[in-house]
Amino acid sequence: MRNLITVSQGAKASEYGKILLSDVIVTRKRNFMSRTWRTVDIKIAVGMLVVHLLALFAPFKFTWGAFWAGFTTYVLCGLFGITLSYHRNLAHHSLKLPKWLEYTFAYFGVLALQRDPIFWVSMHRYHHQYVDTEKDPHSPIFGIWFSHMGWIFDSGYIFEKYQERKNVEDLKNQAFYRFIKRTYLLHPFAFAVLVYVFGGFTYFVWVIGVASTWGYHVTFLVNSACHIWGNQVWNTGDLSKNNWWVALITFGEGWHNNHHAFEYSARHGLEWWQIDFCWYTIRFLEALGLASNVKLPTEDHKLKKSFASLNKCE
Repeated sequence: MRNLITVSQGAKASEYGKILLSDVIVTRKRNFMSRTWRTVDIKIAVGMLVVHLLALFAPFKFTWGAFWAGFTTYVLCGLFGITLSYHRNLAHHSLKLPKWLEYTFAYFGVLALQRDPIFWVSMHRYHHQYVDTEKDPHSPIFGIWFSHMGWIFDSGYIFEKYQERKNVEDLKNQAFYRFIKRTYLLHPFAFAVLVYVFGGFTYFVWVIGVASTWGYHVTFLVNSACHIWGNQVWNTGDLSKNNWWVALITFGEGWHNNHHAFEYSARHGLEWWQIDFCWYTIRFLEALGLASNVKLPTEDHKLKKSFASLNKCE
């Protein structure tokens, strides 16, 4: 799939180029260092730097107990918190959970250190609304670094694009999510304190440092790598790609072209061989009677999104 975004009028083509081993053309640049840094940008950057530096102690503080504690944290926060709750349940309403379970899974997402549900869901919905255009929060048309994590430290960019952010009224209407937004920093801080008290510095390194750093970058790869490298099997009109190796480390999120074709679908790995651990979890919850209104694409919708259908129209 070729890059559908063209260089802005008046821009010099020599200023832009393709991202390595891809068909994605960088058509915009956002200056990372010399732009205006707001207080919130500095706080986020310092926080993420501390978490990354903490992870560097991992080789010197290895125990199997700490390793498995970190892995369990990643599963709880990454699979149940970010992938199932923030993404498929809250952002896209791909399924329905009992409120007690919805809030439990969302709280796991809070502990992933990827902001509160209202902010996360708002940004993701804008991503789908403006995918791979100038108003996309994290498109690689601004460069791979910006799409991966540069945008996180650029609140000015976000404020310029979405001053009112009225696309999450469903969450703002719920006291639980408003409370989490107001008190967000207290929750991961309390979690970190508990980990240190009960596990010492070794567990602190693996649960807070390693699990969070790993969780950051595998999530960010969906925004960056899955709009740069991989295959397109559906006519989505954007740069989204299916990327098998990202899918393996993100519980199925790497089947990103599938997701952009059918964003409401609870299942991202649509083929039997497309591994999607989040989907298997949803099926298990459905079997237990804990998940309902599980949405899937119809054959008619698949036909409309197929390239074969596009070729017939042409």
